[in-house]
Amino acid sequence: MHDLTCFSLDITDRVAHLVLNRPDELNTMNATFWRELDQLLERLNRSGEARALVLSSTGRHFSAGMALETFGGAISLDDSSPEGRAAIFDLLGGMQSTFSRLDSLRMPVIAAIQGGCVGGGLDLVAAACIRHATRDAFFCIQEINIGMVADVGSLQRLPKLMPMGLLKELAYTGRRLSAERALACGLVTELFDSHDALVQGALQCAREAAAKPPVAVWGSKQALNYARDHSVEDGLRQMGWLQSAIWSNRHVREAVTAMQERRNAQFPDLAPLKPFIES
Repeated sequence: MHDLTCFSLDITDRVAHLVLNRPDELNTMNATFWRELDQLLERLNRSGEARALVLSSTGRHFSAGMALETFGGAISLDDSSPEGRAAIFDLLGGMQSTFSRLDSLRMPVIAAIQGGCVGGGLDLVAAACIRHATRDAFFCIQEINIGMVADVGSLQRLPKLMPMGLLKELAYTGRRLSAERALACGLVTELFDSHDALVQGALQCAREAAAKPPVAVWGSKQALNYARDHSVEDGLRQMGWLQSAIWSNRHVREAVTAMQERRNAQFPDLAPLKPFIES
């Protein structure tokens, strides 16, 4: 894609690095943000050119959340008729589906968070697989502070990532969650002293994942997402079908041989996804 205004994208050694790039606007999420992010994630998912994705940001804060103009001032959605309220439902559904692309992406997603991760920013990183942060980072369910319910994923995904009591405290009060407390409760897995160290740490994590068989990483993500939303018994049953579908003696032999020979293993990329109907 060319002429991006909200992001920059680099793909090096099969690791994609997608950067929120509106620091002067605190990386807020306007209509262009949603369009570009949806298109970029669709491209990455279809192409198979990357094996892992790092999502980072620029400036002082990761993201201050929704740009007010996205909702025409945040208070001008049409609640005066059933037709207007139906349009709200459809608008939110589109936004939710964009962030859900991160959850279903055919590769692991590592979010690198500095400074404030507020409102929609928290919805965004909640859909990532792994979250790293700087020590000065903080998280906030900002929506309650402007008279609304968080509606793009935080209240649905965070209960699977952190204690429910703590989440309710944040959702009801709009308090900030510090990086240290986020680490303690498991929302983030590692803290860094600087933004540069944060990004390098996230990229290193992505490179390690990208060195593994992409189809096995894909299968692991499928199994973990399924286990998150189902019983242990259901998850084990799904695991049997999944493993039988993707098992590769060749991959196992290559991984073991590479370890014995102290070299990097070589594995094929995921196959590109072709449109069902060619244009």
